[in-house]
Amino acid sequence: MKLLHIDSSALGANSVTRELSAAVVARWLDAVPGLQVEYRDLDAEPIAHLTGRSLAKADPAEAADAERSLQQFLDADVIVIGSPMYNFGISSTLKAWIDRVAVAGKTFRYTENGPEGLAGGKQVIVASGRGGFHTDAPTDFQEPYLRQVLGFLGITQVEFVRAEGVAYSPQHRTDALAAAHASIKAPLRLAA
Repeated sequence: MKLLHIDSSALGANSVTRELSAAVVARWLDAVPGLQVEYRDLDAEPIAHLTGRSLAKADPAEAADAERSLQQFLDADVIVIGSPMYNFGISSTLKAWIDRVAVAGKTFRYTENGPEGLAGGKQVIVASGRGGFHTDAPTDFQEPYLRQVLGFLGITQVEFVRAEGVAYSPQHRTDALAAAHASIKAPLRLAA
């Protein structure tokens, strides 16, 4: 079984989502013998944003990185994504990664009956960090977007581990992290 661990926070050691995504991965490593983990830090090793040059594959190094990102995604059974909320949405580095894994003919296709996701059967756990409180609020463009794009790719097994209100005070941060850690579930899928 393969797990792809993606982090996208720009906050390094101060990141809520890096702490939570690492805890999720540790839980999986404890529960699934022989689990293979591949890690990608989108802050330290960003994927180029999609441009006309990207589509033309004008830069061989960029094209190779895009292909590697797509293959990592396709090979993974489980994907753990550290996703901070920046300005009510996801980080631009995570969006760049999504643009490289949402590929027509590879992870989705259009049919006479509409779009069809081709990447089903995967499980995604999103470690979400938010400075304020946004769950079920009109200001949440992070979780609905991620559910929509993952569903478009055929992934319906999506779980969120969320720490909210972390910017309100040190106590809010401590409490939110404790609650988020307590919400991390045992892996749903234990088959290799």
